[in-house]
Amino acid sequence: MKLWSLIGNSQKLDGGAMFGNAPRALWERWTAPDELNRIELACRALLASPLAGKTVLFEAGIGAFFDPKMRERYGVVEERHVLVDSLAAAGFTPADIDVVVLSHLHFDHAGGLLAGWQEGEPPRLLFPNATYVVGREHWQRAIHPHARDRASFIPELAGLLEATGRLELVDGAHSQVLGNTVRFHYSHGHTPGLMLSEIVGPETVDGEPHGGVVFCADLIPGRPWVHVPITMGYDRNAELLIDEKQAFLADKLARNVHLFFTHDPGCALAQVVRDDKGRYGTAHEVAELHARTLAA
Repeated sequence: MKLWSLIGNSQKLDGGAMFGNAPRALWERWTAPDELNRIELACRALLASPLAGKTVLFEAGIGAFFDPKMRERYGVVEERHVLVDSLAAAGFTPADIDVVVLSHLHFDHAGGLLAGWQEGEPPRLLFPNATYVVGREHWQRAIHPHARDRASFIPELAGLLEATGRLELVDGAHSQVLGNTVRFHYSHGHTPGLMLSEIVGPETVDGEPHGGVVFCADLIPGRPWVHVPITMGYDRNAELLIDEKQAFLADKLARNVHLFFTHDPGCALAQVVRDDKGRYGTAHEVAELHARTLAA
């Protein structure tokens, strides 16, 4: 099996919102804001092939589905659908994707499922052969959103996914389509039922898999958020998320599971470390994955 990190459309969002109650004097050490206080963010997907005999895409980024006005509002940088270009550079097309796994359905993680915006044209899905894997609890949130995060969902997306007949809702550690090759962990601090996908590693110790890769989604958007107290203003329950992150990182450190970051503009993959004060950080940081083996 080989892994690729695929860059999608990038964003610029308010740094204060991205770092919650952390003061700018702290977070600007990690990332420099522009004149509008916005920071650069990636929307990175993970491609694995063959995984359970299939070509699997973990998330799709924000894509290019927004009209020009909304694209400006949400700081989407490129007009073209960057993920499609990244797939092509890796030797794939949307039709080659057998499975798309979505941590959640906020537009910056699922918008790339849709074709680029065209005036007068309705939204349409880009991946004609894919089975779509979504956590059941989060699916309920997406179809019955709270007022706080209603704007984070694409109204037409749930109906389009259902209409394919290839939607699998998951509420356990494994899906039917991927079996034991992918293990799901769940978090509720950012959004209910956030699903974190671990590509199971090649080693087993005391019955537990070691050496895999986990897609961190919005539990840990990038390296600065590995520091446990750092959360986002977009999180629904910051205290719950901090507790979840503490347990998540302890588990991944113990099992040598590497972290894959979707929003970090400079780092795709890193190993979890912890210093003598108990503070978590990263090491062996990798900017991009190009047909990298899981054990590499």
